[in-house]
Amino acid sequence: MKRINLSSDTPWEHLIGFSRLVEVNGLIYISGTTAINSKGEVIGVGDPYLQTKRVIENIANALESVGSNLRDVVRTRLFITDMTRWESYIMAHREAFENLRPACTLIGVERLIDSRLLVNMEAEAVRGIDSVQEKKIGKY
Repeated sequence: MKRINLSSDTPWEHLIGFSRLVEVNGLIYISGTTAINSKGEVIGVGDPYLQTKRVIENIANALESVGSNLRDVVRTRLFITDMTRWESYIMAHREAFENLRPACTLIGVERLIDSRLLVNMEAEAVRGIDSVQEKKIGKY
């Protein structure tokens, strides 16, 4: 079994001891991702929608670096700092994933490592998904 660890070479990865992305046998796990650009700057300060858009873009870039894409995402977890603005975060998520509808969890947190960061998102993907089938399971 082969394991691929992808590093974006940020200081956090070495300090904490984690990889940006880990892939094992087509299962792809993406670590918590924030609205930081390649220069280390926070994008969309104060704007949860813009930050979530940037986070999803960063996740897409990580997936593309191992030959995958957002269509392979099966689960997301968003850790947000302002639950009163949850609709702004979810609007960006819906725009990216509306036709795929991965399993999703929205979690309110007090703050992230940098107070300018409003959202941290994890994702899991399975390489090579070629179709989506939807079934109804009833209400619960």
